[in-house]
Amino acid sequence: MTDDKASKMLATRDDLKRMGIKVSNVTLLRWEARGRFPRRIRMAGTTVAWFLSEIEDWLKERAKERARTHYADY
Repeated sequence: MTDDKASKMLATRDDLKRMGIKVSNVTLLRWEARGRFPRRIRMAGTTVAWFLSEIEDWLKERAKERARTHYADY
C-alpha cells in the first residue's frame, strides 16, 4: 500500500476501541476541542471517522510520553 493510500484510510469508533482507545464520546470531543486528540471527520449524519495515520501518530506520541515520564518509585 502506498503512503498516499495509507494516509487516507479511516478509523471508526470500533477501530479506536480495538486499538485500546476506550473512552467515551464526550471525552473524545473534549480532547479534540483541546487539541489533545486528532479531529474527527463527519461522514454523514452522526457517522464520524478519523484518519488512521493521525491516530497512529497520536499513539506513538503517547508511547514517547510514557517513556520520558516517571510516575513513581517502586
